[in-house]
Amino acid sequence: MAANFNVVGIGNAIVDVFAPADDAFIEANGLNRGAMNLIDADEAERLYAKMAPGRAVSGGSAANTIAGIASLGGSGGYIGKVCDDQLGEVFRHDIRAAGVAFETPPLSGPDAPPTARSLILVTPDAQRTMNTFLGACVELGPEDIDPAMIARAQVTYLEGYLWDRPKAKEAFIKAAKLAHAGGRRVSLTLSDSFCVERHRDSFRDLVTNHVDILFANDEEMRSLYETQTLEEALNAIHGDCELTVVTRSGDGSVVVDGVSVYEVDVEPVERVVDTTGAGDLYAAGFLYGFTQGKHPAECGRIGSIAAAEIVSHYGARPERNLAKLLAATRPDPGT
Repeated sequence: MAANFNVVGIGNAIVDVFAPADDAFIEANGLNRGAMNLIDADEAERLYAKMAPGRAVSGGSAANTIAGIASLGGSGGYIGKVCDDQLGEVFRHDIRAAGVAFETPPLSGPDAPPTARSLILVTPDAQRTMNTFLGACVELGPEDIDPAMIARAQVTYLEGYLWDRPKAKEAFIKAAKLAHAGGRRVSLTLSDSFCVERHRDSFRDLVTNHVDILFANDEEMRSLYETQTLEEALNAIHGDCELTVVTRSGDGSVVVDGVSVYEVDVEPVERVVDTTGAGDLYAAGFLYGFTQGKHPAECGRIGSIAAAEIVSHYGARPERNLAKLLAATRPDPGT
């Protein structure tokens, strides 16, 4: 079967609420600065009441990546769980309006958990602290994996945040096996260093046995292999993945293809407003390039262009057409 999706993503379907905050607010509320903190419904209500006025936009890590691929001119599908409520309709509308195929049946009924939301506090240095109530997300399971959609995707992209739930783990393994049975590739983003600490051993097993393309930042990569340096971590993963892609914030990124190591510079940006979604959009650019047959270093450059757009404003969905933005730049002649 010919692939007609560049990438299908599987992740937490979340509506993000952004608001500015200072370090004193973060400390006073006992939050892990710069991390993703899981909260329950009561804590979500309490924290929301204390936040400054916010702005709601559809999010979710893998959903942001797939929306970015669509903005670049690629084709994408998404699998994630929402409730048949107001926020669920917002999420469905936004991702479909971005050009992404989204057909996962919503939850319904009086006992159905509501659509997930993430309360994102952005400090003056553009760092984001995410406080996430997972709601309907926790109900995603193997029954939601559409074999036909996976078979039609060049790459199936898994969001590490979803690994917190046993049913989601089953869904990931099912999707990975379906993808590989069809000769497709599987990609994983580690998502967050605290997520890695919670699931280090099972993440290692997932990477070794099911993942072809791994995305992580420097801290997540070192945490996964419990090393002091990135070089040691890259040595530890050698041979496990076709491609390992590590972002290093302002220091650019590193792409390892098993033979060569490519260092990719960041794309200049006039002002960093909010780093939410930077890794998601880097993955979007990289996977778009990969599914177009680009050299690994060029994939990284496209990722850097997409990430630079996203950090220039609030929210983790592109505000500029990424295909036009990419067309206005020149590919690296060395790639």
